Amino acid sequence: MKIINCNNVNDGFIKGMDLLGTIPASEYLDSRAGQVVDALEPVATVFNKPLERVLFEEVRRANPFFHLIESLWMLFGAKDLDYIEYYNKRMREYSDDGTTLQGAYGYRWREHFGVDQLHLIIERLKKDPNDRRSVLQMWDPKTDLDKQSKDVPCNTVIYFKVRNGCLDMTVSNRSNDIIWGTFGANIVHMSILQEYMAYSIGVPLGKYTQISDSFHAYTEIYEDMYRSLYVQDAFDFYNMKEYSNPYENKAINTYPLINTTREAWDKDLSKFLNRSPMSDPSKFTDPFFIEVACPMQDAWYLYKQGEYEESLIEIQGCCASDWGTAGYNWLERSINNKNDK
Repeated sequence: MKIINCNNVNDGFIKGMDLLGTIPASEYLDSRAGQVVDALEPVATVFNKPLERVLFEEVRRANPFFHLIESLWMLFGAKDLDYIEYYNKRMREYSDDGTTLQGAYGYRWREHFGVDQLHLIIERLKKDPNDRRSVLQMWDPKTDLDKQSKDVPCNTVIYFKVRNGCLDMTVSNRSNDIIWGTFGANIVHMSILQEYMAYSIGVPLGKYTQISDSFHAYTEIYEDMYRSLYVQDAFDFYNMKEYSNPYENKAINTYPLINTTREAWDKDLSKFLNRSPMSDPSKFTDPFFIEVACPMQDAWYLYKQGEYEESLIEIQGCCASDWGTAGYNWLERSINNKNDK
């Protein structure tokens, strides 16, 4: 097993791309979705600062609006296609019935197995911080093992444990695309889940470890990204340090997910997923929704409406400078691309 030890997603992305760069083309593998460069053995990525979850690397062009909103949609336990498709139209490609996503993680966490696993794990670890049975299941052999589906969970199981007074989380993944998964959506989804669980249990956040049985990237996308990073000397040891923590180097800050109580936050989450964009955010209790989630949602709405300048103004109202900065950068690039066309 290979181990990537990183500060945050930005550090990890460069190290992960560098690791795959050591695999010769003669060892590339074929898959049902195209040729991949694969690490050829399991890889454990250890995020020491999981709150630093927003990827700023320009060659990746991660969509922060989709990543944040999908994470909230997951925590609610949703699986409906319409809501999340608004933020990423490609989600329809993964729906079997055009209505739902059968592998939706949040639904697996809270509904699929007939029990709210998050609630049970919170209560177990509050009662006994030394518990070693706090296992969050996502893989269902009856549903997934021998079914032809467009949406079978890649992340299969999550282990929670309290060590040194902090909540550590280990996520097992059967097949992990490092560009779209490990250092894209997964770090956001899972670190937000970890933050939610830690707050609910009443302990600080610990480490997040992602164990990928197949750590890979599709060569069609990977090779161009790798070349761009190589030209920038991103893989040089000293330059790599500059990539390791834009949160520190660029004075970018995180924003707490929960600032009230979990019960009040959960009610706000339900309200948010039923909110009409541009409506008054003062009805929410937790500042996260007022100062982070609503500005992100409203900026996306204005962008989708073609009100580009207004969207750039709206995103500047986001009080989480990591999400706000990434959102502004994404909008600016996208708007410039549209104008060029």
